[in-house]
Amino acid sequence: MTAETVTRADLINKLTENNNFTRQQAAEILKKTLEEIEKALAKGEHVKISSFGTFSILQKKERIGRNPRTGKDAKISPRRVLSFRASPVFKKSVVREVPLEKKED
Repeated sequence: MTAETVTRADLINKLTENNNFTRQQAAEILKKTLEEIEKALAKGEHVKISSFGTFSILQKKERIGRNPRTGKDAKISPRRVLSFRASPVFKKSVVREVPLEKKED
């Protein structure tokens, strides 16, 4: 299964295709959108985009984990992690549009 990566440039190109945006305007729109999402998350706010999903920061507690290589217990420090939860509408459209490929044994 070969997965292609959609880059920032690809998104900018898509914004300019059927709109009256220049590449520079599209790049600025994308940049400002991502900056606002980043600022909100940095303040601990949730970012909910209807029919897409919700970004949030989760606070993980300190816990004991296991080093998979050695099998020894290891302390995992408390930390903040970024979480994304896709909306049901988004999940349904992605699953319908992209069928899963079967793994070859």
